[in-house]
Amino acid sequence: MQCIKDENEFKTLLKSAGCKLVVVEFSAKWCGPCKKICPLVHAMSLHYQNVVFANVDVDDSRDLAHTCNVRVIPTFQLFKQTKKVNLFTRIKRAICCYRSGVERKPIFEFCGADASKLETKIQELM
Repeated sequence: MQCIKDENEFKTLLKSAGCKLVVVEFSAKWCGPCKKICPLVHAMSLHYQNVVFANVDVDDSRDLAHTCNVRVIPTFQLFKQTKKVNLFTRIKRAICCYRSGVERKPIFEFCGADASKLETKIQELM
């Protein structure tokens, strides 16, 4: 898992990931729930070799956390092709876009130490 320190590193990571899913964990060393989920996220990073995992320590990278609108920790944001992942599944997105003619893009992120929710979303978006 790569540690991201600033916005330049963040942009480079997203670009280098290409079409791979990128999971970014925003956390802090002192945060209890962050400590709880950290080994689980590490295990996922070993299991899902085709997914890029990164961590941003909000204390060391305050500007980046602010730019990404992180308000609580842990927060997970998912990206694909340098863009935050849409909240809908692919099929729901296709139906929604077909009906409305316009694609709305609410972002996908969630807060808290829910490893099963994170893994479900990773499996859906790979």
